[in-house]
Amino acid sequence: MTVGCAGEVPAAACERLRESAGQNPQYFFWSDGPAAEVQLSTSASPDGQPVGTWVYAVAAPFYTLDDEVSSADLRATWAGTSAGPFVQHPLLVTTDTLRVLTALWGAPAGTAVGTAEPADLLDQAIQSNGWAILPFDELEPRWKVLRVDGVSLLDRGVVTEATTEGATTEGATTEGATTEGRPYGLVVPLFLHTNRPDTLAFLPTAFANRDEERMSVVVMTGVTALTRATARTMEERGVTFPAQDIGDWLRQADLTHVSNEVSFTPDCPVPPPQETMAFCSHERYIELLDAVGVDIVELTGNHNNDYGRAANLHTLDLFRQRGWRWFGGGENLAEATRPLTVTLGPNRLAFLGCNTFDPAGSIALATEDSPGANPCNPAYFPEAWAQFLARVTALRDAGWLPIVTVQAYETYEYFPTAGQEEQFRAIAEAGAVVVQGSQAHQPQGFDFHAGAFIHYGLGNLFFDQMWSLGTRQEFIDRLIFYDGRLLSVELRTAMLEDYARPRPMTAAERQELLEATFAVSADE
Repeated sequence: MTVGCAGEVPAAACERLRESAGQNPQYFFWSDGPAAEVQLSTSASPDGQPVGTWVYAVAAPFYTLDDEVSSADLRATWAGTSAGPFVQHPLLVTTDTLRVLTALWGAPAGTAVGTAEPADLLDQAIQSNGWAILPFDELEPRWKVLRVDGVSLLDRGVVTEATTEGATTEGATTEGATTEGRPYGLVVPLFLHTNRPDTLAFLPTAFANRDEERMSVVVMTGVTALTRATARTMEERGVTFPAQDIGDWLRQADLTHVSNEVSFTPDCPVPPPQETMAFCSHERYIELLDAVGVDIVELTGNHNNDYGRAANLHTLDLFRQRGWRWFGGGENLAEATRPLTVTLGPNRLAFLGCNTFDPAGSIALATEDSPGANPCNPAYFPEAWAQFLARVTALRDAGWLPIVTVQAYETYEYFPTAGQEEQFRAIAEAGAVVVQGSQAHQPQGFDFHAGAFIHYGLGNLFFDQMWSLGTRQEFIDRLIFYDGRLLSVELRTAMLEDYARPRPMTAAERQELLEATFAVSADE
């Protein structure tokens, strides 16, 4: 029997059918004509069996302030009347996407919709201040995925049932609000048509370019230090009070990371002294990390030995009891340098971290027989720094996706230091897919280098620094992995209140932070 695709079928879906038919040459012969006996199409008919959907994202270049579009503005722009943000941002598609959406919506009218080659789509969007529609699985981190009518394809539980009109539920959601169960409309239905249903046993009957089983969400956070005024607030208002507004952001991830910089001990004063720089957390405060669903703890900070190495070892026991895993530090140098590997479906993740700031002899650093952070200051530990980079390369060569965190020199500026840029880019060149600065008490900018996403500093998560706007501003980064690669990064933003409690930013606050950090960011 002849097998083929209707002209409006997405090229990647058609290629999948063609590969499958080619594996059974005794039954099938590929036909590029319109009269194939088995045909994949986007149109329903009595002899058509639904076999899946192809999902499309609306995306903008990463350094974009807008977070959302409406389907009404999108359809009006397609129809020839630019509306909403598309008045300032021309809409771009590839010729393949144009062909698919024309079958769904009709041909675009006017000049509001332009085309580009797939390899040029992002560059053309950047140059023209344009936005794009592209298949979900063709996203990459330099694209920012926009919510459509409040629904984000980066959330779990999104309903991607096809609709012939491509419309979704009207109305926006606030940043980070769950979209579970809400329909998403930029979805193309796929059907296999044949008068011989028995042939379908030899062909794929499940087509999808967005499969949540192949998607993994990792949440990365900034500094956690449950001490001083944060501890005092927890004593007054409850241990889990700091998580009341952003707890869902953390719990909903497949893996939730915290950079815990202060060890837990039953001997910590309650609350701790308010002016000290020798930090401890009472062991009861670990309930806060329980409440936000922590899975992975980073230990690159320079305060975990402040109350002695026994407190650090006790903290590791508390983590062990909860089944948590850690990296970037540990009970000795061997453990501190060891990567943490996690496999989530097709996504093989490796976490590494080190401290590039503390010098030789620092009490914060691990030794062969005592706990602390992984030392890699290039000036004091050049061999350790070289070994760290080599370890990143070896993991990437072995098929892992390295997520690398660094405790660097602390500044209170949005822009990174020259030393940060040099070190973080070297890590990217070694093979990291994500490089994160965990030292920053004030958020810092971004970079895309050697194929890696770099965030020089996220700011605090749970810490008491209320003394400036910069120290109150916070990023929580959602890393979306899909089918063995980093697909997208979503930036969530919070503002610290009550010396302890992050809350979602208002739209004006979010714009102010994005403008400040984007202004000092780089993009190859």
